[in-house]
This record gives sequence, structure tokens and C-alpha cells, in this order.
Amino acid sequence: MSPKPFTRSSLLAVVAGLGFGWSSAMQPLHAATDVALVSGAFRRSIPVEKLEHLAETGEAIDLVEDLLELSGQDPQKMSQMLNQSLELPLVLTSRLINTRIGEAILRRVARIIHPIYTPEPEVSVPAIRAGVISGLQSEDGLTAVSFLKGYPNTVMAVNLPALFGVIEKAESIAGLVQFFSDSPLDGLKEAQP
Repeated sequence: MSPKPFTRSSLLAVVAGLGFGWSSAMQPLHAATDVALVSGAFRRSIPVEKLEHLAETGEAIDLVEDLLELSGQDPQKMSQMLNQSLELPLVLTSRLINTRIGEAILRRVARIIHPIYTPEPEVSVPAIRAGVISGLQSEDGLTAVSFLKGYPNTVMAVNLPALFGVIEKAESIAGLVQFFSDSPLDGLKEAQP
């Protein structure tokens, strides 16, 4: 009697079992240690530990303090933003971000954030997925800091022109939702026969 070959569903079940078997306290082998703000040739890195300090204490230090002062942002409000938790069901979110629609949305996000030296979607989209899933498994839920701690690349780049482009197009939360959902849906409609 020959052994039964692995089917796609059995392989996914094994991988999912391994992923969910990890303790939520475990950190990924390669978590983000820096966030690099990139605009053309300009690049300035902010250590994640400085963002974590701001989130925990409401106090901005070093480069984070300079950037907040320069942009006229209140450290307390930034701390609240960094600590804002998204309560999403883990399994449903995992399924959603692995659909064609989820993939299209993640590709749009990957134009803004990606591993510093490999912005290609083949690398950046799985990195975003990993950050989201790992963040959801943390005890605080998905926050900016838990996302960074689960992001599987030591330096996460933020493409400033792409970020500002999205901000300009999104005059409201409704506009932001429309930007990330309508356009990918249009692309899916065109791709179908």
C-alpha cells in the first residue's frame, strides 16, 4: 500500500497547525527593528524601540521627538494612535487576506510599506500578511507596535510619496476605504473573462 500523497488542503492544515501551535509570546526570528522613512534618495530610520517607548509612555525621544516637533504632532495623540487596537477575528482575517480581493488590497498597501531592499509584491505582500497575523496573536491585539514586532524583516520601509498620495486621495475614512476596496475590485472585474 503506497502512502497517500499530500493534497493542498492537507498541506495547508499542517502549516496552519504549526503556525497556531506557536505561543503568542514568541517573537518571529526576524522582527522589524527599524522603520525607514524613504523619499527618493532620502532615507531616515527610526528604531522600533523608540516607537514602542512612545506607545508605552507617551514620551517622544531622540529622532521621534524631532519628527513630531517638526510636523507639529502631539506625542500623546501619537501614543494613542500607536496603541489603537484592531479587534479582528484571527481565522476570518487570515482567510480574507489570502483571497484575491485580500491580495489586491495588500498589493496596494505594499506600495506604501515593504521590506527596505525588496519592494517587490512577491516579498512585501507575505511580509504584511505575517505582520498582521502575528499582531492579531499578540495579547494587545493588532496595533502598530504589534504589527512591527511581527513584521518579518529587520527594516520596514515607508514610501513617503506613496503614503502622502493615499492621504491626499482619502479626505475621510470613507474615502480611504473606497480607495483600498474599489480599485482592487475594478482590477479583478477586468481580469475575469
